[in-house]
Amino acid sequence: MDKKPLYRKVNTRARGVFHHSGGDYRHQRNTKNPDAIGMKRGVERGLDYTPLFKFLLSKVGKPWSEVHSEAISRLDKEAPIYWMVSENNESADDYIRVGENSYYSGLYVDSNDTLHIAAPEIGPETLEPCCKCCTHTFNGVIFTKKFNPGKLS
Repeated sequence: MDKKPLYRKVNTRARGVFHHSGGDYRHQRNTKNPDAIGMKRGVERGLDYTPLFKFLLSKVGKPWSEVHSEAISRLDKEAPIYWMVSENNESADDYIRVGENSYYSGLYVDSNDTLHIAAPEIGPETLEPCCKCCTHTFNGVIFTKKFNPGKLS
């Protein structure tokens, strides 16, 4: 049975979606500067790895070798796994920020080859949003604390 990939293409035609494209090359292509950079090869835009992050969170407590092999078989490349998962607890981040306002728990693999959450005490009720205009989420759940403008400085 074929399983769905753990990434999805972002709607690139939606209004207000910015994918860091356009404009760069057009200002350089007809210059007499020999050091002008051409179009960038291998730049990937429009992929969302939210399904991967949710998959990894659902596999906490499971053997890492099994989780890793299933994730690799359903991804286009291996690198996004290690945005969230560290090889040990000392190097693990408490949480990671993906995009502007999505946060996810940091994960690590212990010496028994088991996947764990790096800081289980951190949740949507402990983090504060950095702006008033956006909806901030932690593992897909909206932050419960409100924006505090006095804390920015």
